[in-house]
Amino acid sequence: MENRGLDPVPDDERTGRVRTLFPTWVTANMTVLLLTVGAGLTVFNGLNFWQVLTVAVTAPLLAFGLVGLVSIAGKRGGAPGMALSRAVFGQRGNLLPGALLWVARWGWETVNAVTGAYALLAVLDLVLDVRRTSTLALSTLTAFVAAGFLVSGLGIRALRMCCGASAYLFGGASLLVLVHLAVTTPWQAVLDRPAGSAAMTVAGVGTLAAGGISWVPSGPDFARYLPRSAPGGAMVGATVAGAVITVAPMVTMGAVMAVGAPDLAVTKDPVAFIGELLPVWISVPYLLIAVAGMVMINAMSMYSAGFTAQTLGIALPRTRAVGVNALISVLLGGWLMVVAADFLDAFLAFLTLLGVTFSAWIGVFGVDLLCGRVYDAEALMDTTSRSAYWYTAGFRLSAVTAWAAALVVGLLFIRARWLTGPFAGTWIGRNGLGWAATVVVAAGMYALLRRPSSRADAAG
Repeated sequence: MENRGLDPVPDDERTGRVRTLFPTWVTANMTVLLLTVGAGLTVFNGLNFWQVLTVAVTAPLLAFGLVGLVSIAGKRGGAPGMALSRAVFGQRGNLLPGALLWVARWGWETVNAVTGAYALLAVLDLVLDVRRTSTLALSTLTAFVAAGFLVSGLGIRALRMCCGASAYLFGGASLLVLVHLAVTTPWQAVLDRPAGSAAMTVAGVGTLAAGGISWVPSGPDFARYLPRSAPGGAMVGATVAGAVITVAPMVTMGAVMAVGAPDLAVTKDPVAFIGELLPVWISVPYLLIAVAGMVMINAMSMYSAGFTAQTLGIALPRTRAVGVNALISVLLGGWLMVVAADFLDAFLAFLTLLGVTFSAWIGVFGVDLLCGRVYDAEALMDTTSRSAYWYTAGFRLSAVTAWAAALVVGLLFIRARWLTGPFAGTWIGRNGLGWAATVVVAAGMYALLRRPSSRADAAG
């Protein structure tokens, strides 16, 4: 069990290898919701096969390129992302983005837990003909979250081991599905579909990338055990490769399935629908392995969320801080499974808001990292006014100002189920690029406002 919390990892314990990042980020994308997103690109965006493939490659390149870049901070400072963020925003200033990102993680973990519970229910229906009830749904949800809590509670070694195993298993199961689709798909109908507009292609990239960038603040969490000598380019390459090799085939598979079954894009229960599209001998093992993969996604997210809770001042050991997120996932997931009427609509709306929420932090943190930030381990852990990262009353005003302004700008472009900004009808808003505008505004403002401090920024 990993007992280390926010405290930076000393050099003599940094025994990790860059190659472990590849299965980590393969696993982070092992969700059957990517099939539904691919179906939506065909049904709603009107994209043809080649355009979907373009979206499926471009989006993870953009999103996980940022994940890989920010991961470099982990090997520099040896601490979780939101602890390193104290050096950028100040000890008190970091509480603002930290609280927002913690709440956003609730949503991501809840959506993923519900999807995993649906997969378990689909397998029970296919194999044992057990029909879903509210009690059974809540039971499977609780079991799913508990499994993720167990792995994340054990810590980084358990996560690495399970990520490696699940990546191989999911790869083999996905290959089975690909072979089945290659044999049974009416390829003429797939390839003869007319091309959609360039605007819809851009919108597809924007929507898909918005989900991926939610992992950016977690990048350092899984890189902090790497030695300082680990090459940054290799870290970015392993991260991007793990995402592309998973996202591209999954999204493309969903688009191909939707040609013969367009309801995949609008079904309330996407997992059960996928089970019906495939023969039982493929669907059962595929969904079981998908459940394991989604357990790992939740485990990774809860692992990071535990650190975020600690940075907010929640005085609990790491494992108990993870348990807080697990409880929240069960409560919100139960509401979503039993009460919410439109799962997919809620999911897409959540992705839109999620992208903007994380992007404001990314723009500021990324510029600070590129300016050569060197982290002071003692100052990171010192939350008093004596800390080198106390700045002005605990706030790094340039960082907090840029973050807040960018967040407001991003929300102006939002078009989601619960919020429509005044600029939602512009090109940026229509194409789902509010998150990109947020990154640019945050990065630009912070670059202009940033003034090195003699105490904290002499090297960065």
